[in-house]
Amino acid sequence: MKTYSGGQRRRLDVALGIVHEPEVLFLDEPSTGLDPQNRANLWDHVRMLRERGTTVFLTTHYLEEADALCDRLMIIDHGEIVIEGTPHDLKRDVAGDAVPLSLHDSEVMSRARALLEGQPYVREVSIEGDQLRLYVEEGSTALPQIMRILDGARIGLSSISLSEPTLDDVFLRETGRSLRDAGANGKGVAR
Repeated sequence: MKTYSGGQRRRLDVALGIVHEPEVLFLDEPSTGLDPQNRANLWDHVRMLRERGTTVFLTTHYLEEADALCDRLMIIDHGEIVIEGTPHDLKRDVAGDAVPLSLHDSEVMSRARALLEGQPYVREVSIEGDQLRLYVEEGSTALPQIMRILDGARIGLSSISLSEPTLDDVFLRETGRSLRDAGANGKGVAR
């Protein structure tokens, strides 16, 4: 085993844990060190175990993994549970679709915020670094309206995008910072 790579050792550890199809399985960061192909294979095995009735407790920093594998999850920050529920419910409750805007000029950020904050379809507005992030009810309807308002005020955009909420958005909203800023203190825990 000394000659195995980190990924090979990880795969062997997981294989030994699931080979006997236990009733309860604890997986701590199971996909760390795995390449995308092996990660997808692991996810398939975890899904298969769940379908056969195994209860799986999974800790992970990869919220995409928690979203793909968990029926219920908890986000823990500084040792405290800050939110729990199904991935679908947590994402739905975030505040709608996310619309991050990058502006040509950072000086107009507060002006753009003031213009957009009062719109009936905008639930929430925040400034994150050099981006203005909006949460809107219906992104496909709000996006053209946002662009018209900014164009009418002669506020130029570097970029604008639309995305449905992710568990990263849930984490950011509930902890007040992004995953890259969380370090070892903010660990997404899923079960």
